[in-house]
Amino acid sequence: MKTDASAAPKALSTPELVAMVAALSALNALAIDVMLPALPQIGASFHLANDNDRQLVVVCYVALFGVSQLVYGPLADAFGRRSVLIWALGIYVTGSVLCVIAPSFPLFLAARALQGIGAAATRVISTAVVRDLTEGRRMAQVMSMAMTVFMIVPIIAPGIGQLILFVAPWRWIFGALLIYAGLVLAWTLLRLPETLKPENRAQFNVSTITANYLAAFRQCQFVGYMSATLFLTACLFGYITSSEQLYVDVYRLGAAFPLAFGSVAIAISAGTFLNSRFVVRHGMRRISHTMIIAFTLSAALLAIAVAAGWANFWMFIVLLSVTFSMFGLISSNFSALAMEPMGRIAGSASALYGAVTATGGAIIGGLIARAFDGTPLPFAIGLVGVGLATLLCVLLTERGRLFHDGPRERI
Repeated sequence: MKTDASAAPKALSTPELVAMVAALSALNALAIDVMLPALPQIGASFHLANDNDRQLVVVCYVALFGVSQLVYGPLADAFGRRSVLIWALGIYVTGSVLCVIAPSFPLFLAARALQGIGAAATRVISTAVVRDLTEGRRMAQVMSMAMTVFMIVPIIAPGIGQLILFVAPWRWIFGALLIYAGLVLAWTLLRLPETLKPENRAQFNVSTITANYLAAFRQCQFVGYMSATLFLTACLFGYITSSEQLYVDVYRLGAAFPLAFGSVAIAISAGTFLNSRFVVRHGMRRISHTMIIAFTLSAALLAIAVAAGWANFWMFIVLLSVTFSMFGLISSNFSALAMEPMGRIAGSASALYGAVTATGGAIIGGLIARAFDGTPLPFAIGLVGVGLATLLCVLLTERGRLFHDGPRERI
């Protein structure tokens, strides 16, 4: 996995760093969202007897995406960010090719698992690269700007998938993913320098890997904000998993479902954009601590409105959008606060952070979604619950002291 240092690309400018991180993150989001409209056609193509089996197309991808991050962290700390990312993108490209040509459903699921394995590196290494090049409030600003660009993907991806289905069979959706992954791989080869300093490289062996993960678990700020993000992520997974039932079964939107789904994505994107503008001036803690309190109160208002029977579609979507806009003002700051003290083992810490928050968030979010009873009430109560759990994690991490500038929070 060694690279030629003499041929290393020049340093990335801030705009290009933001764009590259967003492009890498979009690779994962597209792999989930763009193919959602094709699930019925995929089930029919492989003659699945049970309609629920087609959900394995998502499950296999997400499961391998979460677990694989634990491997990429130590690899990135030992061999560098650039070379590991290049190999991982190659795995993603291979998985995409197999998705296009897979003759049976088991082989197709294996190809989706390969995509998940490859995409896992984009989450780990993009965070580690940002940590290598920035710190403190600047790190939170870069992450927020990248997430603002990235959040466009959930808005447009289902529509892109549907447009492809209008003119071509479902396999062309994975052909489009293959083309996109190839372009990102070429960009990485041409422009991404190695950001891990030689003196910060760790040995790749079981004892070192174990020591790095144990070191991460001993860092209270990292563990606290990782735990908070786990619960915060659960609200997003709960929403994504139950959104079709909420909008189609409860509010009877039918074909307008993507518009409602996109409106909440826009609200999250607006929150992340505002955070990128305000975080340098006001600080990660002041913004995220204020917003998690506001998130919980807004979710409680939504739950009260639903329980009282006041929540017609327009009230529901407005209150939900307001609540999730605060998500955008929290998540990037929590990630930056967790990673801030983890400089030497940023790769391993990023891997652990991603695996725990993605896997744990998916489990709790899935439980929220499975509580659906034909009304939005279980979902709204679930939002309140994860809001309170997130706030509790922050209070324990900060020892009851909110809104302050921590000793490591600097520009």
